[in-house]
Amino acid sequence: MNYLIKDIKKEERPRERFIRDGVESLSNEELLSIILKTGTKDRSVKTLAMDLLNSIDNISELKNITVNKLLSIKGIGMVKAIEIISSIELGRRIYIEKKVMKKKFTNSYDIYLENKYLFLDKKQEYFYCLYLNNKNELIERRLLFMGTVNKSVVHPREVFKHAYLTSASSIVCMHNHPSGDVTPSKDDIMFTKALVEVGRIQSIPIIDHIIAGSDNYYSFSDNGII
Repeated sequence: MNYLIKDIKKEERPRERFIRDGVESLSNEELLSIILKTGTKDRSVKTLAMDLLNSIDNISELKNITVNKLLSIKGIGMVKAIEIISSIELGRRIYIEKKVMKKKFTNSYDIYLENKYLFLDKKQEYFYCLYLNNKNELIERRLLFMGTVNKSVVHPREVFKHAYLTSASSIVCMHNHPSGDVTPSKDDIMFTKALVEVGRIQSIPIIDHIIAGSDNYYSFSDNGII
């Protein structure tokens, strides 16, 4: 049945319940209704929210939902799809930053374990830099490049520009190989050596460069390249 928000008693509508009882009191359907804002001519926002939830097995699947999947649901167009995925991505970033901020990294395994979620299910290369203070605590993590499945181009000036802006004492670089093979390429090795040399000159050392796979990693430091 296509229930309309106007058919619900005002005090029981999602926004009113949010104000009165707090966000924790809302169901998944109500939270999605607020994000979606409005329905369409023949489908209420409540129906759209229910259809979206019925299209997945459990709420955790929303973290990987795609634009095409959302567009396949009648009544959800590009604007609503973008709003939903943006909300999910913002929540993911908040969770990750809370999880790792001020984390003290002492070895490559710690770094990989705390940041591998950044690369889950990615189909292209993502290059991050972790900027650390003099206690090896994370100051800031920044995505510097998203590339194709077989090429990643990052200029050293971008890496060190943010080091200056954050007053970092050292840097850890991380990127993924979508193929799952974490063996460094010749380009990976050459680029890493170039970064290490710039870091030596600038007195902001690159202390590791980690290539992440789905369940394994390669550390340039552990392998004696840094």
